Amino acid sequence: MDDRPAEIVKFDNVGLRYGTDPEVLSNLSFTLYPGSFYFLTGASGAGKTSLLKLLYLAQRPSRGAIRMFGQDLITMPRERLPDLRRRLGVVFQNFRLVPHLTAFDNVALPLRLAGADDKRVMKAVTDMLDWVGLAHRAHAIPATLSGGEQQRVAIARAVIARPKMLIADEPTGNVDPDMALKLLRLFEALNHRVGTTVVVATHDVHLLKKVPDSLIMRLHKGQLSDPTGALRYPPRPAMPKGGGV
Repeated sequence: MDDRPAEIVKFDNVGLRYGTDPEVLSNLSFTLYPGSFYFLTGASGAGKTSLLKLLYLAQRPSRGAIRMFGQDLITMPRERLPDLRRRLGVVFQNFRLVPHLTAFDNVALPLRLAGADDKRVMKAVTDMLDWVGLAHRAHAIPATLSGGEQQRVAIARAVIARPKMLIADEPTGNVDPDMALKLLRLFEALNHRVGTTVVVATHDVHLLKKVPDSLIMRLHKGQLSDPTGALRYPPRPAMPKGGGV
């Protein structure tokens, strides 16, 4: 009997090219399992951001097959993609905050879109802003925030609704080392306590040792190598421990 955990994402011989240019990703075949923590590494230009775009459904592959949450993304009608995206939390490299909303309202967006009541929104967002050290900036608009502050707002927004999968593109690139470690611990808590699958793209090799149970996926010229066996063998099943994030 196969006792492996069900996959959350499965790539089968996936390739990606933009227009008529050569492929930026080639022959990607791998599986991501629920409740696992993955680091995606590689030199600049290796294709990390392109792979993340496939994962957060901003791009369709040029060839191959992708399944996510048990559904075939290649044949899925575009109008069904928003339902799938609501299961994802994404931290973009350029933040993508809504410019006319305060830090509080940016973080509250996923909860409000999900229909949460005002009492829950107030408590959850206040607690999250406090966690990332921005309680005093709750009413500031993005243009008045530093790059590091905007990054923390973007991360708070991505994790507030406890997504099934969190995808983060260089999430610690604009913060100091102490805050980088604190944010990584937030991702780790989401992973361990809630069971969220986490994928963090980073060029910071020092981060790779900070999460003991993490698995490393390394991109080189658009192809994946597998130093921890993450693509061959499923990790241990997640054991949610209860409690909040």
